[in-house]
Amino acid sequence: MKRRKKGERVLISFDFATKRLLRNKANYEVLEGFLSELLLKDVSVKSIGESESNRENEEDKQSRVDILVEEESGEILLIELQFRQQIDFLHRMLFGTSKAITERMDGGDEYLQVKKIYSINIVYFDLGQGNDYVYHGKTRFMGLHKKDELHLSGPQRKAFGKETAADIYPEYYILKVNNFDDVAKDTLDEWIYFFKHNVIRDEFTAKGMDRARKALVRDNLTPEEQKYYDYLLHIRSDNRSYFASSKAEGREEGIIEGLEKGRIEREKLAAELEKERKKLEKERKEREEREGELAKERAALLAEIARLKQNGA
Repeated sequence: MKRRKKGERVLISFDFATKRLLRNKANYEVLEGFLSELLLKDVSVKSIGESESNRENEEDKQSRVDILVEEESGEILLIELQFRQQIDFLHRMLFGTSKAITERMDGGDEYLQVKKIYSINIVYFDLGQGNDYVYHGKTRFMGLHKKDELHLSGPQRKAFGKETAADIYPEYYILKVNNFDDVAKDTLDEWIYFFKHNVIRDEFTAKGMDRARKALVRDNLTPEEQKYYDYLLHIRSDNRSYFASSKAEGREEGIIEGLEKGRIEREKLAAELEKERKKLEKERKEREEREGELAKERAALLAEIARLKQNGA
């Protein structure tokens, strides 16, 4: 077990807290604090529920947390914590926002009813290529010729309640926790430090930290939850050791290379099977043609025999 440093308080992990403790309205302040620091605006949580963007199986229960937060303003925040390597995770982010939008639209709704979506992804693996630990993506429309940005008109700003076109479209945040260098340079970094180590230092002042210090203690769990949490930490520790070794030995590249080789082999096998199918089809047609010719010859022979018999008679 990691030794606690002076001035640190070890708490339960954020993902486990979202499943057990943060659903309590008394603890909304914790989630509101993190979201406010990330989005750089005050966030007030109206409700917290399960996201239906992805079906959860038994393995997923240990590798990810996927929740949907509805903000008082009506905006939707999808929060996902992912521990296990997933090569198509960026596609899943896109699918999640798309599904969240369409599920909240009825057939007769006007497009003005489309909700603003924030996709917030806290990942514990090396997603893509990039050395930073916080990435933000949003949609902007830039002129190809004039190089200007497309803005909303006055009537549009009034009708939409938005200032820019980007405010309409989903925004994506990726926090690559393992890339964080453990030096908290601002209040958002304090939250990322907590995500990485399950620790809040005494000097941390980010929004929501005070409530987290009180709410996210292990003693707030039932004995059964404590037992399951300890088991989960053991599994996660083993996984971190495995992936660290894999990265050091270049296995990550090997996995991708193996997937590519597998794809090539499958395509090669499919081509061979198609070639064999065409060969068998050709042989079948030739056999049917020979059988047809033999049938004609047999019919002609029978006719000739019948004619000879008739003449002999």
